[in-house]
Amino acid sequence: MTARLREALRWTAEDVPTYPVYDRALATARRDRRRRLTAAAGALTLLALAGVVVPLTRTPALDPAAAADAALPDHIALPPIGTLHVTDRPRLGPASIVFSGSAPRLHGLNDTNVIGVVAANSDRYRIMRTGREAPAGESVHLSPDGRYLARPDGDQDDPDVDVVDLVTGRTRQLTSTVDGSVGSTPVGWSADGRSLVVRDDVPVAFDGATYTSVLSVVALDGERWTRLAAGAQEARVGSTVAADPGRLAYQYGRTVAVTDLDGRELSSFALPDDTWLAGKGAWRPDGVTLTLAARRSHTTEWTLRQVDPASGRDVGPLRLPAVSGVVAIRLLGWAPDGSALVAAYQPDPLAPDRPLEEQTDPPTTDRRVRSVRVLALTPGATAPRTVLTAPDQVLAVDIADQVIQGGRTRDAQPPGGVGGRFWLWTGLITVLVVAGTVLSVSRQRIALWLDDRRFRRTRRPGG
Repeated sequence: MTARLREALRWTAEDVPTYPVYDRALATARRDRRRRLTAAAGALTLLALAGVVVPLTRTPALDPAAAADAALPDHIALPPIGTLHVTDRPRLGPASIVFSGSAPRLHGLNDTNVIGVVAANSDRYRIMRTGREAPAGESVHLSPDGRYLARPDGDQDDPDVDVVDLVTGRTRQLTSTVDGSVGSTPVGWSADGRSLVVRDDVPVAFDGATYTSVLSVVALDGERWTRLAAGAQEARVGSTVAADPGRLAYQYGRTVAVTDLDGRELSSFALPDDTWLAGKGAWRPDGVTLTLAARRSHTTEWTLRQVDPASGRDVGPLRLPAVSGVVAIRLLGWAPDGSALVAAYQPDPLAPDRPLEEQTDPPTTDRRVRSVRVLALTPGATAPRTVLTAPDQVLAVDIADQVIQGGRTRDAQPPGGVGGRFWLWTGLITVLVVAGTVLSVSRQRIALWLDDRRFRRTRRPGG
């Protein structure tokens, strides 16, 4: 090889761009490691999300025998912290009982009230929030089959009643057609569960100092509002509503009226002193008589008696035991053995006494009530039998008609610990913390990766 050839080869070699073997190998190793870390973090995130979300989004098939297995638990407890809502998955299905009160777990943020809901055939608990105080059995009502919950929505700009389907989780709104209404409140169901009885409050004076209460029957599709009655708010129109197939009985002031579902009044009669329409279960199972709750004068003893719905005439004793030492009772329905199931409001011994003549029925928001329990008044028995107990500060309950009529009870084992929403939020926060930690640890590697990309772009022709 001549000297000239060697010199030419040397010049040619100097013009050839060098390949950064070490830098390239280092960048490739970093890239492979980064991909493995990213894949591991992604797998961990997906695993965590699957473990938390899948159980809540999975919709198991509802057992068709759930309604047949519906039973009343022998006791209830406060909902655990983080209990799922009635609209969460998995769906609850029909319920056996709903309850409310002043206990800490029955109140949310911004004074939101919480309704506890128990499944028809198991001890699965859910909660439902309401925008204002709405006692179970007074403003929140469980449908006869336990599938629907009716509640006031609390929006005075557009008064609605919400009906929550516990099987599908959907909520439908029934918007009031009553002119000038500033609030709609459900007060009962029809016997077939296809209609609601709703009370609307309409201000009489411009400043809203006085109101008229308007009572209506509303089909669940919201298309038909049938007006039943109207009266001064002091009369508490529809304060107690009882349903029989094709008929309704409701109390306003000291009067009971019986109407059909088209709003035609069939009869009305005045109530004796210390007597009230007994509750949503006031119609006897045969529909022949109505039941009244009577308090013995100047005592805390309550009894049930039956009257003719056409005239209010007493038609004879019921042979049921009296309930003593309670603030009030509310008749929920009749069991197959002829027992009357009543919600008995237990007095708070620490509350100040108030004259009996000032008491109303039922005072579920009265501060003199400590708790509520459900009693069975069996014909011929000498004393009531307790079928359900509740913690202190649970002040109101409502039970599905089909649960009462089925007559089944069960030994309850309410859930403890924390609920599904607690684990959902815990899992999501854990995922975010893990992802943030991985990003924080990898920030230097990410910076090197970005430098490597800039380096490669500058080495490209024209870069």
